[in-house]
Amino acid sequence: MAISRRDFIIKGGLAAAGTAATLGLGLSRDLFAQNSARTDVAQPTAENTQVLRYTDLEKSGELERREQALWELYGPCHICPRLCGSNRTAGDMGMCSAAGTFRVASHGPHHGEEAPLRGRRGSGTIFFSNCNLLCVFCLNWQTAHRGDGRETSHERLAEMMLDLQNRGCHNINLVTPSHVIPHIVKALRIAVAGGLTLPLLYNSSGYESMEVLKLLYGIVDIYLPDFKFQDSGIAARYTNGAANYAEHASAAIKEMHRQVGTLKVIGGIASRGLLIRHLVMPENLAGTDKFVRWVVDELGNDTHVNIMSQYTPMFRANEFPPLDRRLTQQEFSQAMTWAHAAGLRNFH
Repeated sequence: MAISRRDFIIKGGLAAAGTAATLGLGLSRDLFAQNSARTDVAQPTAENTQVLRYTDLEKSGELERREQALWELYGPCHICPRLCGSNRTAGDMGMCSAAGTFRVASHGPHHGEEAPLRGRRGSGTIFFSNCNLLCVFCLNWQTAHRGDGRETSHERLAEMMLDLQNRGCHNINLVTPSHVIPHIVKALRIAVAGGLTLPLLYNSSGYESMEVLKLLYGIVDIYLPDFKFQDSGIAARYTNGAANYAEHASAAIKEMHRQVGTLKVIGGIASRGLLIRHLVMPENLAGTDKFVRWVVDELGNDTHVNIMSQYTPMFRANEFPPLDRRLTQQEFSQAMTWAHAAGLRNFH
């Protein structure tokens, strides 16, 4: 049975608290040995050679160069469109409420993602604490706003990646990675040395820096962005003043598509490409009619999209009518009518 993202984080966090002591350096050495010796995990083939390019980047030294370029954006911080300018390298806190270190709320196989991402063995999900968008209706506000989670080292994050690979997951699913991406790339390099080969999935709000995305070219295999709002004026009211959200999300998603193309599914499992999430909201605050036309006009009608109906008032949503109520069936039916009229073909 599929588990919700919120329950996954909560349960994963509880499990992590009980097992952290057993997942130290000793396990790290074991995992590295196991992965280096294995021949049955996501080895490059004619079909997936392009999916696993981060391994080639590491061999050439390019991945190290990309990592250093990302660290340079950390202080003053220009890692996301907030451009808050905090010196996170020196430990100052950014608008995301994260400083020089990072926290992980939970990790494990997740069976609640879209079918091509979860497959039979689950998506290897790592939930990072804090967030650079900070929606007032956040479903996972304890993690995104309050920062619940465990401060984590690069070595431990690499262990998590290798653990998920050993458990048979189909990908490494990085949830809310935007504000900690230099840490992720540093850990990725450690994991590559230990035998990591799974596709890397970048699961974000869509509020991304173009400079950062260009540095991720060839590192990320699957992009899973939200496109929450089509109107930045509306977005600003519900995202802690992100008055440029729509413009940045639009440019970011087009860049993601340029890098990885339309979602490629082999044997029911996504290996590379773009899948966009869009949450339908009361009174069409998300601009679903504009969103579906934008997808077809800018990316093509074969673009994979998940138009979601599960909006639920959470966190501070009750302070912001009409976000204080659930979506009606009529509102979601209208959204689907718009999608069909626009010519979208691939839904999840």
